[in-house]
Amino acid sequence: MKIKLGKNAYGKNAVNFSKIIRRDGYHEFRQVSVDISLAGDFESAHLSGDNSKILATDTQKNTVFALAKENFNASIEEFGVYLAGYFFSNNEQVTAVNIQMTEHLYSRIVTNTSPHPHAFISSGGEKHTAFIVKNTAGVIVNAGINDLLILKTTDSGFANFIKERFTTLHETNERILATQCKASWTYYSTDIDFTSHYINARRMMLETFATHKSLSLQQTVYAMGEAVLQMDQEIKEISFKMPNKHHILFNLEQFGMENNNEIFMATDEPYGYITATIERE
Repeated sequence: MKIKLGKNAYGKNAVNFSKIIRRDGYHEFRQVSVDISLAGDFESAHLSGDNSKILATDTQKNTVFALAKENFNASIEEFGVYLAGYFFSNNEQVTAVNIQMTEHLYSRIVTNTSPHPHAFISSGGEKHTAFIVKNTAGVIVNAGINDLLILKTTDSGFANFIKERFTTLHETNERILATQCKASWTYYSTDIDFTSHYINARRMMLETFATHKSLSLQQTVYAMGEAVLQMDQEIKEISFKMPNKHHILFNLEQFGMENNNEIFMATDEPYGYITATIERE
């Protein structure tokens, strides 16, 4: 029986950098984490320990820092495309480059009704993500949002589901709907203003979540994706991962008190988990 090397790749993960972009009269602060993965002709390194085709992962790390100084002044999508192209064009043994980028979001603190020029506040756990693939066929750019915690206190229900002998959940037309949204979408083109498309996609998701009369989280997920695709013709498809962050009505009757959808018990585990991809036909 013959043994051979299968699919393989290597790279550097968690290359974390921060950059101050000094604009006229104010600063921008950007904090980004980069994961790099290179695929290609690395068989000699695996089979005989010949590293002559290996770009050291430490060199990959240094490349991110150096190119961030020279070329990172706009979106993480643009920088990711540039970074992938650099690794691909400067390493003939590389057949594919995958770049995963995560930006920790900050905004300027408002003082005296105006944004402060150099003081910032974190946007919490929410992150802007990008995933870039560069190979001989071209470039694919995915953008997204991670850890976007959203909640609505009404206009949400869950009823008419299957009832069987292990069912204890009661139907409701009035509940808290909360989720920690992870969304990612694929662009048709790389020659676009990624920042404005990201801002508009995020805005449309939030507006739809807020205004949609939800009969289930599944229905709301579809409505959010549909709204994004209808709004932006540059987006090919959009995928969601949406855990249902349960807020369960607490029983106050045991204390002789009435609970009119006011007091809930927030639970972390177990939780419902909904995934879906909404795409164009």
